[in-house]
Amino acid sequence: MTERHEAVVIGFGPCGAVAAGMLGQAGFELLAIDRATEVYDKPRAIAIDHEILRLLDGMGVAEAVLPYTAPFPPSDHFGADGLPIRHIDMVPEPYPMGFVPTMVFTQPPVEEALRAHAAGLPGVTVELGTELIAIEPREDEVRLTLRDAHGNRRDVAAGTVVACDGASSFVRRSLGIAFEDLDFDEPWLVVDLRVSPSGLARLPVNAAQFCEPARPITYIVGPGNHRRFEIMLNPGEDPQSMQRPEAVMRLLSRWLAPGDAELWRAASYRFHALVASEWRRGRVFLAGDAAHQQPPFIGQGMCQGLRDVANLVWKLAAVRDGASPALLDTYGEERARHVRTLTTRIKAIGRQICERDPEAAKARDAALREQGGGRAPVVTRQEIVPPLETGLLARGSPGAGQLFPQPWVREGAGWKRMDRLAGTGWRVFLSTAAPPIPGALRIAPDGDLVERDGVADAWFAKHGAIAALVRPDHYVFGTAADLAQFDALRAQLTPMGIAA
Repeated sequence: MTERHEAVVIGFGPCGAVAAGMLGQAGFELLAIDRATEVYDKPRAIAIDHEILRLLDGMGVAEAVLPYTAPFPPSDHFGADGLPIRHIDMVPEPYPMGFVPTMVFTQPPVEEALRAHAAGLPGVTVELGTELIAIEPREDEVRLTLRDAHGNRRDVAAGTVVACDGASSFVRRSLGIAFEDLDFDEPWLVVDLRVSPSGLARLPVNAAQFCEPARPITYIVGPGNHRRFEIMLNPGEDPQSMQRPEAVMRLLSRWLAPGDAELWRAASYRFHALVASEWRRGRVFLAGDAAHQQPPFIGQGMCQGLRDVANLVWKLAAVRDGASPALLDTYGEERARHVRTLTTRIKAIGRQICERDPEAAKARDAALREQGGGRAPVVTRQEIVPPLETGLLARGSPGAGQLFPQPWVREGAGWKRMDRLAGTGWRVFLSTAAPPIPGALRIAPDGDLVERDGVADAWFAKHGAIAALVRPDHYVFGTAADLAQFDALRAQLTPMGIAA
């Protein structure tokens, strides 16, 4: 008999581990596979933001991840003349999601924590050293052929497949789903270092972008003594040769002397901007790098993959529980638009960073300083990440598509992040001025939730709303200024079979 699972997750990196963890917590019986037998022991992703930490907290895994993180320091961008042209920072306190808005992290132990969490859930089976060698979507199921490390094959049937199998995704290629090229393709060398105290004293305190036409370079301050350089390769330079330790240290000699750092990893990449032409083929869904790739200039690559699975999993659970199957079509609609918008913004920053023409670089520097009134303009990373723009949203409703904030709220004599008390399903939040609504949570001094810093109160005031209807992934479906608007708002969910 064919082995059957409610769901199969292909790939067990961070994206796949979070998909398996969220599906397991939603009560799905599933199999997660990865052809590798161990976590890759060197860093790749390095940045994580408050939206993702909020999602991990909702899974109960944030406490296991946070020890391997540190706040992402400001990033100073320097022009062709070596002087500042832009300063990127995080929004100030009180933080809107209850977490430091942008953090750096060390991937191997974080990935271990995500895997351990998923593997420990009832109904989740993890098989490492197992690869997918054939996939056949059918109307009522997906047929898969798997091969283990000993060469043994077996057939598996799944109700749903979530493909988190990376940029060279076997699933995407097997289904003939093309990548659309969003027109960015540049060669870079990524270098990770463990830096000695003498080396740390030589390096900048903040992150930096050296936007020099001769060779643009990115510098990132990782946790502890971890530092990363991303170095643009020049025409004629052989990517493999430039990875050699002697070549790497020669490139870094303006900052580090011999003995100042241990080379942890050096890898050549082409930074791409790509998005899949389809995110869903029947019961098969693409997520993470299998669905999109983007330049790394604001550290959103892994965050985008985890947004994918957070968006997808609550919809899979809702359809299982009786919502309209059409809800699943909004997954690709929402995520593809979000990826395109964010990638467009990242590309614009990347084009500025990667300007190789000296005269054009001078013009860039002058334009940015003029934008800042004669000084380097200040931008927050949170301004760069867009809201949702389409899909399951109340169009025209103020605040729809934005993340609803997570204030610290009172519990007894102390304070907790709001989700710990309010949960993570569909929720209705009310402002201080709102009349009672059955099942809703009032955020007010005398309400169900008493906030510490006025974060939610300011959000309601900004949008002229007394009520917000919030999805399980924390995005606002819509807002209402009075009870009549709220009733109309809730009624918009009826066609999807959602009772919120």
